[in-house]
Amino acid sequence: MNRVRRTLLLTVIAVGCLLLAGAPAAMAADGVGLYGRTDDKVVTYFAFGVMAFFAIFVVVASLIQMRLDGRKERAREELERLRRP
Repeated sequence: MNRVRRTLLLTVIAVGCLLLAGAPAAMAADGVGLYGRTDDKVVTYFAFGVMAFFAIFVVVASLIQMRLDGRKERAREELERLRRP
């Protein structure tokens, strides 16, 4: 069983490395991919977009968590109020 698991792991790692090695050439020819010519401006704007996405995601997730925590506390207080004799 151990030998089969090790062989499977090595196979998965080898296939993953081959896929990663071939990825840049798969969809691009002479620097033109699905988007078009990729220059510094495109890469910079994409990186800014990624940073903005994660900043907005963190803020929105925090707001959602604050709202859910408040809801949980209100429900807990209501249960405590109903349990008192």
